[in-house]
Amino acid sequence: MKAIYKTAFLFMVAAAVSACNKDYLDRAPSVNLSEQNIFSNPVLAAQYADNAYNHLIDEYARFNAHRGITGQASDEAVSGNGEVSIRTLTNGTYHDHYERGGASLNDIGDVWARSYAGIRVANQMLAKIADVPWTTAQSPARIKGEMLFIRAFLYFELIKRFGGVPIVDKVYGANDDIDIPRNTYEECLNFIIKDLKEADGLLPSTYDNSNNGRATSGASKTLRSRVLLFAASKLNNERNDLEKWKLAAAAAKEVMDMNLYSLQATYADILNVASSTEYIMIKVRGPRIIDGFLLDFAMSPGSGGAQGQLNPTQNHVDLYEMKTTGKAITDPTSGYNPQAPYANRDPRLAANILYNDAPWQGLKMEMWSGGKDYLSGNVTYTATRYYSRKLWPEPYKRIGGGTALLNFVFFRYAEVLLNYAEAQNEAVGPDASVYAAINQIRARTSVAMPALPAGLSQQQMRDRIRNERAVELAFEDFRWYDIMRWKAGPQIVAQPMYGMDVIKNANGSFTYNKVLLPANMQKVYLDYMHRYPIPRTEIYKSKGILKQNEGW
Repeated sequence: MKAIYKTAFLFMVAAAVSACNKDYLDRAPSVNLSEQNIFSNPVLAAQYADNAYNHLIDEYARFNAHRGITGQASDEAVSGNGEVSIRTLTNGTYHDHYERGGASLNDIGDVWARSYAGIRVANQMLAKIADVPWTTAQSPARIKGEMLFIRAFLYFELIKRFGGVPIVDKVYGANDDIDIPRNTYEECLNFIIKDLKEADGLLPSTYDNSNNGRATSGASKTLRSRVLLFAASKLNNERNDLEKWKLAAAAAKEVMDMNLYSLQATYADILNVASSTEYIMIKVRGPRIIDGFLLDFAMSPGSGGAQGQLNPTQNHVDLYEMKTTGKAITDPTSGYNPQAPYANRDPRLAANILYNDAPWQGLKMEMWSGGKDYLSGNVTYTATRYYSRKLWPEPYKRIGGGTALLNFVFFRYAEVLLNYAEAQNEAVGPDASVYAAINQIRARTSVAMPALPAGLSQQQMRDRIRNERAVELAFEDFRWYDIMRWKAGPQIVAQPMYGMDVIKNANGSFTYNKVLLPANMQKVYLDYMHRYPIPRTEIYKSKGILKQNEGW
C-alpha cells in the first residue's frame, strides 16, 4: 500500500464523466493544490470530499479494462475473445495476468488500489473536517456522513473479494511505516458497521435534483443490508450462526420500513431511466457514445472489434421459468417446448437477453448459422447465440455505435427485497414475509409471474430465491459475488457451459439444439477461489507482513 499512502498530499483533478452532463461529481479544482489551500477554503474542501465518490466502483464492464467480470466469471456469460485476461479468468489462474507486462485484472489489482486511494480521501476529509471554516452553503454533517459511507463501501468491496484486509483509519505521513498486517474479516465487518451506523444519522433521506446520486440514509442502510448478508453467508459463516442471518434480515427490513422506495412498474428499462421509485443510489449518467464505454465487450455486430466479449450462456437462459406455469423448464409439466425455447417464458428473459428471432430496432435478430447477428466470414459475433440486451440498450445501433442512457445502479429496491427474503428464510424458514417479498418482485406489472407455490421447504425456498436473484439482478454485478459467498462455484461455475445452435430451415422455421461450448469456454473453479488473491505487488512491498489468501 506504499504506492497509495507514501505520497505527497495532492488533490488530483477528477475526470469528467461527460462533457455535456456536469453534476456535482464533475466539479473539481483545475490545478493541484496544497493541503492548506484546500482545507482553508470551504468550497474546495467540499469539492475534495466529492472526489471520494470517484473511487467507488461504477461500471458493470470491469475485469481487464472493458472486459466484464459480471458474466464472464460466472455462469451468466462467456467471452468469444481468447486474449490473456480472458484465458486466465476462465482457467482460474488470476495471478498469471499480473506477470504479463505488469498489468493487473481490474477486479483484483485495480479494486485494491482504487479502494485504498478512496479510503485515504475519506480519512483525510474526516481528519480535517473540524478545521474547515464552513459557511451555511455547505453541510459538514452531511459531508462527514458521506465520508463514513464511502469508507465503509470501499472496505466492503475489499472484504467481499479478499476477506480481511488492513484497516487504515487515519492519514499516514510520507515517512510513516504503513506495512501493517491484515485485520480479520470480523474486525473489518465491525469497522464497516460502525461507520454505517454513524452515517445513518448524518445523511438525509432524500436530495433535490442538483444533488442526485449522493449517499442517503437509505443507501447507508441498504449497504448495511448487503454487508450483513455477505457476513451471514457460508463463506463467512461456516457454522451457520442464525443470529447473523437475523441481523441481515433486520437490516433489510429497516429499509423496507422506511416506505421511501417501491418497485418500478417496468423492468425492461430498469437501468435506463433518469429517475425511479426503485433507485436508492445510482451513478448519474447522461447519454454516452458506446466507443470508450462498453467498447466491444457487449457491442453489436459490425461495431468495434465485434468479437462477442460478453455472451450469455444457455446455463443462464435456462434459469428463466415458464410464465404460464411458473415452473422451471426442467419440470416436465412446465409446458416448455425445446423447439420454441423462448415462447411463454418469464418476461425478464426478453428484457435481459437478445436471442434468435427477437425483435430489435425494427428488425429480427439473426442468430442462426449464416445469420448476420451470429457469423460474418470468419468472425463470430456471439459464441452462444445470445447477447446481453440489458447492457446493450436499444439506442446503441447495430453499426456505428450510437448513444444511450445506462446508469450504474449501486442499490435498487428489488435487491432489498431479495436480501430480506434470503436472510429471513435462512433465519426462520419460509414464513409469509419471505413469500411476500419474493412475490412482490414477481408481481411487478411488466413481469407478472405466478406467485411461488405454497408449502415450500426451506431448501426449496432457498433454491427459488437464488434463482430469483440470478434472473432479477442479471448482469448487474451480483451473480459472481453471490456464487462466491455461497461457496457454490464448483457446483455452478465449474459445471459444463452450454450455448444454443440455431439452424434456419428452408421453410423459414428454426431448429434449436443445446450444445456444449468449446473447451476454451469451460471454466475452472476450485474451493480456494471463493476469495481473490491479494495482489502480488502488495505482498512483495509489505516484506512478508501481508499474508496471501490460502491456495494462491
